[in-house]
Amino acid sequence: MTNTFITVAGNIGVGKSTLVGLLAERLEWEPVYEAFTENPYLADFYQDMRRWSFHSQVFFLSRRLQQHHDLLQRQTSVIQDRSVYEDAEVFARNLYRQGHLSERDWRCYQDLYQTMATLLRPPHLVVYLRASVENLRRRISQRGRDYELDITDAYMAQLNELYDNWATGFRLCPVLTIDTNNLNYVQYDTHLDQIMHRIEDRLQGQEYLELE
Repeated sequence: MTNTFITVAGNIGVGKSTLVGLLAERLEWEPVYEAFTENPYLADFYQDMRRWSFHSQVFFLSRRLQQHHDLLQRQTSVIQDRSVYEDAEVFARNLYRQGHLSERDWRCYQDLYQTMATLLRPPHLVVYLRASVENLRRRISQRGRDYELDITDAYMAQLNELYDNWATGFRLCPVLTIDTNNLNYVQYDTHLDQIMHRIEDRLQGQEYLELE
């Protein structure tokens, strides 16, 4: 397959960026990481989440949609760190569940997302990385980003639940679910090889739905 487009999805700290880098190097594909464009609403959002959640999420959505569209124009195979679908189906939905997005704003946001998502060609494959809250916490501590240390276990558990629901119901392209609790693809080449083989099989239509 030429010009393949894969996206790696998963919770905070699960190891998306690391896997993207390793797979891109092994496959000689182009890695595409999250765009860290400064969100002009972010400071306001942290001061008053209910007032500014809609503005902040629409900004993130627009940037993610723009990145996805740009990837479709590439002439090389690419592997992406986090998708536009996660922004809407996991993070924005969690804000709605927590009461930070009103019903009116949530419906407007969803209408915008659904319309734009329909117009974009989906990736060839989503690789969904799963991990327990305990392992997510350990990995977050190891990488030592100060702004992540205050994330609560309850918040990560909520995101895990939403991720599982999203991955189970996603129908725009195949999803390969990988349980990373017992995998260390940084230290062990054999673990990375397992993931690569499952990705290759899934792209060829083999029905491997989960790797544990």
